[in-house]
Amino acid sequence: MDVERARSFLLALPHTVETMQWGDNLVFWVGDKAIGGKMFALVNLDKDHNGVMSFAAGPDLYAELLERDGFFPAPYMARIFWIAIEDWNAARPAELEDLLRHAHALVHTKLPPKAKKALALKPAVLRALIRTNRAAAEAKAASKKK
Repeated sequence: MDVERARSFLLALPHTVETMQWGDNLVFWVGDKAIGGKMFALVNLDKDHNGVMSFAAGPDLYAELLERDGFFPAPYMARIFWIAIEDWNAARPAELEDLLRHAHALVHTKLPPKAKKALALKPAVLRALIRTNRAAAEAKAASKKK
């Protein structure tokens, strides 16, 4: 697996949205954060000690994966059972895809009811809701600056 294959796979999962945040990190969300979506995976494009990818694992899988070479607690996210991988060879591509599907499903089940309801909307209605929520958030942020 590599960055492009991981990105293609993640974007093919239902309701996945990608953002670029915190420097050179591709962050993958179940649902847009404007409707209450939550992160489930992060691809680190920096060449640093934080690994190439981190994702939600849940308590049971987290403990199991920590016993394997190439897996370690995700920086800043270990307290909520996120795992990181040192390099793209830490797991076979098919296994990594299974782990990412699990991360997506785990986070999807924990979405607030309002976000799940929004994801069930028709695509055009959902896009309009996201635009409205983003505009409201920007207006609120602008009013705080005054």
